[in-house]
Amino acid sequence: MKYFFLTAGWTIGRVWEFGGLWDHASSWRRPPQIERLNIGILEGEQVLWLYKVEEAVIMVEVAPKSAEIADTVPTIGQVVLKRLISAEQVLEILQNAEAMLRK
Repeated sequence: MKYFFLTAGWTIGRVWEFGGLWDHASSWRRPPQIERLNIGILEGEQVLWLYKVEEAVIMVEVAPKSAEIADTVPTIGQVVLKRLISAEQVLEILQNAEAMLRK
């Protein structure tokens, strides 16, 4: 498994695998497995939720869900590509962050 943190209020867009964009229709015949876990961290005033993705995914595109969020976060074209991290990297981040559980 691979992981990434995503700011609350942001959504997942396109997904890349080794061969390029994830193709629901032909090569995979299914959407990628992406799951939000019930743990997050506080970074400043923002909540970042931990997501896990299947091993075949190498990068995901994320964007703010609303214009209000887009105005507060500096991005190019309001889209960000998220590189994925390992379980060991997640543990290191969680050790150095203020963790929170979703109830």
